[in-house]
Amino acid sequence: MSASARLGPRARAKAWAWAELLRLPALFTVPGDALAGAAAVGARPNSRTLLAIGSSLCLYEAGMALNDWADRAEDAVERPHRPLPSGRIRPASALAAAGALTAAGLALAARAGRSSLAVAAPLAATVWAYDLTLKRTPAGSVAMATARGLDVLLGAAATADTAHSRDRHLRLAATGRAAPGRDVTRRAMVGSRPARCALPSALTLAVHTLAVTTVSRGETQGGSPVAPLAALATTGALAWGLANGRADTGRCAADVPTAMQTGRVDTSTGMGVGTGTGKAGVGSGVRLGPARGAAPAPGPFRDPVSDTLRAALTLAYAATSAHPLFHAALNPSPPLTQRAVGGGIRAMIPLQATLAARAGAPVTALLTAALAPAARTFARKVSVT
Repeated sequence: MSASARLGPRARAKAWAWAELLRLPALFTVPGDALAGAAAVGARPNSRTLLAIGSSLCLYEAGMALNDWADRAEDAVERPHRPLPSGRIRPASALAAAGALTAAGLALAARAGRSSLAVAAPLAATVWAYDLTLKRTPAGSVAMATARGLDVLLGAAATADTAHSRDRHLRLAATGRAAPGRDVTRRAMVGSRPARCALPSALTLAVHTLAVTTVSRGETQGGSPVAPLAALATTGALAWGLANGRADTGRCAADVPTAMQTGRVDTSTGMGVGTGTGKAGVGSGVRLGPARGAAPAPGPFRDPVSDTLRAALTLAYAATSAHPLFHAALNPSPPLTQRAVGGGIRAMIPLQATLAARAGAPVTALLTAALAPAARTFARKVSVT
């Protein structure tokens, strides 16, 4: 017997109402932010990336609950079927859920490290500011775009973040004061490097979000074709840039030793033992960079497999976003505008996967793209707008 069958009719109705309130199909567009951030810094996803994904999911759902709580009076007129105006969920419950999910998101970010919390805190503040005050102002679309960009930076910071104990071992190894005979895995020191490396990916997703949010302003009453046309042009520009641009991943990979370089520190001598092309720093245990005259690490688009994957994902992004936008531009009615917004939300998954492929992380790209079928299936049952 399935779990849904074991639930009584009232419990099933309540669960369905919460699924509508939280717009569960849209959750599939969230993990790709952190994965794109991890790929941008040249690192493989790790346990801290999972913590960042969990934090992002909580903060995203907090925004969904808070959005309906703030719009409950407007939805009573324009969307009386929504969970709050229909009485299926009490407004106080939605507000409490938003607060609890925000606290959980910040707690998970703190568990991932200080740098992660430093990104998650303004992300949470942006979500609350958007829902409570900025949504109906010209700054609303910018706030939403900022939140999506910060989500990418959260994944980058968490992936490159370092546990305090390992930081301590690295500092001891650098001074030769670590316990003799201990091997310490080199990790990237947390700083501004992850943010710099992930900024292009964050800006790409932010620009796409800005376009989709602008279109969404007409999803209940319809409007001018200007917003869908502008979003269509934005999709074309982003797709062209992804297909023809060149990512600067070589420098970022060099900045994050866990991405391209593996090795250990023999703390009995304080010397770095490397397996890559760079010189080990004698007495420091930290590789300072590629050796002079060494061949550069392979950059993006030099691998035909990655190149083909990037092109296919770019095409998938353009098709998912552009097709409904074209129809909304021809007829900006509420149903077609809502369909365009839904397409723009689902297009974030192939966009995130394209950014990962562009950063030279084909496995991460494929993992991200695998979320698209599930998002499409659940979107047929629960609206994402």
